[in-house]
Amino acid sequence: MSETITANIPHQLGREEARRRIAEGMDGFADAIPGGAVTEKRWEQDTAFFTIEALGQRLACRLDVTEDAVIATFELPALLGPFAGAIRRKLEEYGPKLLR
Repeated sequence: MSETITANIPHQLGREEARRRIAEGMDGFADAIPGGAVTEKRWEQDTAFFTIEALGQRLACRLDVTEDAVIATFELPALLGPFAGAIRRKLEEYGPKLLR
């Protein structure tokens, strides 16, 4: 069974600047998993969809950009469930750095 990780990352950049920084630094989210790499990415208006592949698994990721926050949602396959806490910590660490 998969597990969903959600994080709310506040910012004061406005929607456009936050979106620009995410576009430039999206690949850095893959560092949340050893050996991870972003293999697919696309934007639909103010939502980024991307896939991280690591350890033979695929994570579906979504970043919803608003005026004052980014809502990050990562769908972990069952095999990565035991790493959910570590992945959440990395996400909560990297997201704010990206939006400073």
